[in-house]
Amino acid sequence: MLSLRRKAGMVSAYPLEAELAPRGRGVPRLRRRPVWRQAGWIADLPRWTGTVSAVAFLAATITYGVILGGHGRMVAQSLISAAGLGVEAVKLSGQREVAEYQILDALALEEGDSLVLFDADAARARLKQNPWVKSASVMKLYPNTVKVTIDEWVPYALWQRGNTVSIVTEQGEVITDDVDGRYANLLLVVNYGAQTRAGEILKALESEPELRPRVRAAYLIGQRRWDLMLENGITIRLPEEDPAKALAAVVKMDKESAILARDIAAIDLRLPDRVVVRLTDEAAQRRRDALDGNKKVARGGANT
Repeated sequence: MLSLRRKAGMVSAYPLEAELAPRGRGVPRLRRRPVWRQAGWIADLPRWTGTVSAVAFLAATITYGVILGGHGRMVAQSLISAAGLGVEAVKLSGQREVAEYQILDALALEEGDSLVLFDADAARARLKQNPWVKSASVMKLYPNTVKVTIDEWVPYALWQRGNTVSIVTEQGEVITDDVDGRYANLLLVVNYGAQTRAGEILKALESEPELRPRVRAAYLIGQRRWDLMLENGITIRLPEEDPAKALAAVVKMDKESAILARDIAAIDLRLPDRVVVRLTDEAAQRRRDALDGNKKVARGGANT
């Protein structure tokens, strides 16, 4: 569109844009055309540029929607698994007390999960939460395997204080309070302090292997010495010094007179120069009755 202006008998034609151009800018607006018009670069673009741009915009929109919806990891899992990097095998070693299902639960793996996105450090931390796990190694073996190596605490004894029973290590560290019949073969040590000194009595019992299976519990008395409770209820009171020697004496007496099969309540070996045997209440009563009967018979014979 043009605008006409009369000046000194002349008619001049100016583009309408020139009328609107502000003064003092050096370059009139009519010359400031868009760069793309000056360069003419649209004419040089390939014909398929629009299609590619539309596809890229659509892909970006879909990706944003996936991420915004929280499905990014799921999509990545699927893509990586399709590329042959999904977890297909788990190799386990070192576990005895920890069940396989507990390890798999800690790994938190599902069918089709990618090995690339699997967080081995987080899985290791979850495994360490199991009380039996001393240390654990979790490795990713490409293309499709997870290797787990477990180092467990070794159960050494059962420790009772009050109504609580725990499985402890040789050093007396508590492993767990979850005790079942699988650990019935462990020696039960009783009272505070017994957990750290269980090795003392167990080593003394090692020298008398025929006696060890008959011991149900070992009581630490006054932090100084041990009392052994046998499965038949007999108590063996050991001295503070050299309990292994006292145990050898008990085994010798049992071989000679089957003392541990008799109706006795306790064998007291606390004194080094003697052995004191205490009868059960029933046996003591029978003995008293027998003595009274003998006395009556003796008196009757004297009166004849």
